[in-house]
Amino acid sequence: MSNCAIVGINWGDEGKGRMVDLIARDYDIVCRYQGGNNAGHTIVNEYGKFALHLIPSGICLPGVVNVLGNGVVIDLESLCGEIEALQNAGVPITPENFKISERATIVFPYHRALDGLEEARLKDKKYGSTLRGIAPVYSDKYQKKTIMMGELLYPAYLEKRLASILEWKNLTLQKVYGAKGYTLEELLNWVDTYCEAVKPYITDTTRFLRDAQKAGKSILFEAQLGALRDLDYGIYPYTTSSNAVAAYAPVGSGLPTAKLDEVVGVVKAYSSCVGEGPFVCEWFGDEAQKLRDAGGEYGAKTGRPRRVGPIDLVATRYGVQVQGATNIALTKLDILSYMDKIPVCAHYELDGQQTDEFPFPVCLQDAKPVVEQQNIQVEIKKQEYHDASQVKHKDNASKEEERFDAREEGKNKYKQSMSKKKKDAAKDGKVVQKSAHGGFDIKI
Repeated sequence: MSNCAIVGINWGDEGKGRMVDLIARDYDIVCRYQGGNNAGHTIVNEYGKFALHLIPSGICLPGVVNVLGNGVVIDLESLCGEIEALQNAGVPITPENFKISERATIVFPYHRALDGLEEARLKDKKYGSTLRGIAPVYSDKYQKKTIMMGELLYPAYLEKRLASILEWKNLTLQKVYGAKGYTLEELLNWVDTYCEAVKPYITDTTRFLRDAQKAGKSILFEAQLGALRDLDYGIYPYTTSSNAVAAYAPVGSGLPTAKLDEVVGVVKAYSSCVGEGPFVCEWFGDEAQKLRDAGGEYGAKTGRPRRVGPIDLVATRYGVQVQGATNIALTKLDILSYMDKIPVCAHYELDGQQTDEFPFPVCLQDAKPVVEQQNIQVEIKKQEYHDASQVKHKDNASKEEERFDAREEGKNKYKQSMSKKKKDAAKDGKVVQKSAHGGFDIKI
């Protein structure tokens, strides 16, 4: 049995979905443990291209069970749309390969409404919310005023519970924001519209994961966003409303006894950021637009342009520490192929002093990037990457001698390579990522 967490080291959008899709075939279970449909994990395979917002990124792989843990917040409307889109593309989704925790929290329409109203109130002081109701629903959860997915199975109880909560929510909508409230009938109709489609998947996922653990099954934990957006360790208050760190995976998945054998921290070869808040290495103008277009840096969910800049080693080093990363997956290095030299934010300047330590959030607004141009002459060749599922079937090749099984071809090689990297890193206490060309090192 081996448990692994795939996490973001920076602001999110590092390519976690792609990494999960790549290695999930070596695991029995893929489990989302926090966040909601503010995520956007893009995968490409023989079924098509999908931006998954709730459903774990292993859903297209045969034999892999995908779980939404108790730490996830679920918009029924969004989830139903996602299930329908995948099924229409031919992806099988059944209670056998997709399970939803009965303890996961439901995002209601009033959560989305409150999210938008608060961002409008803040105006130029807004946090850059995705307007999916994430902050309001997590706030309600800690006030014990939310509905769990399992309550959909008990309609009489649900109606009484929702009526009690709605009275309180309408006070906020009407008295604080001057907005229109919701009726109980409206919300029950909304529930009725979507709940039947998701009921078959609702189960005691804690029991399922516990039994899987006893049976020696391997679990891949999938996170949303990155360390710098974590509620406790990110750039507060410009964070998400849940814990995106690997340490939360056992709690948010529903398996608090789980032990992580590996933590794969995904790092992009440059920096990108969605939302407001300090972004020390940010580029502007034509320079930023060129990088944004080269990398396709537009939100998978919202389509809004991402803020971009060179890789930030100060922030990355901090993210590695917070996540407890054992391995680094460096993505999108090929995007920088149009550059003669690779820019690196190697240090910060703060109060006239150069520092390699990530400052307290309040101080970040005064930090200046110290950018170095890597004096290297390497050609980064663009490659066309195919999902392994496209080549894993031996009958895909026209000539028998050219056929191979991608699963067998890659068996244990990933873990062997990762083990070697960990041993090398242990020599000097640093994580080192080297390119295949041998000329570009990132020392964190």
